[in-house]
Amino acid sequence: MAKKADKTIKVTLVKSTTGFNKNQDKIVKALGFTKLGQTRVLPDNDCIRGSIFKVKHLLKVEEEA
Repeated sequence: MAKKADKTIKVTLVKSTTGFNKNQDKIVKALGFTKLGQTRVLPDNDCIRGSIFKVKHLLKVEEEA
């Protein structure tokens, strides 16, 4: 069984932060996104999951092995 820290998630920014709360813009930047349509592979941990939850309406999340 793989540890949770070994798992990753593929996250894509699908909607712009324009018109949303400035804190949400900071969260998106902290996740490493700079452009619309950009995809990042991030570790699957509680910190990342919490950040994604706050801006879930702007992202598309896919599970990876």
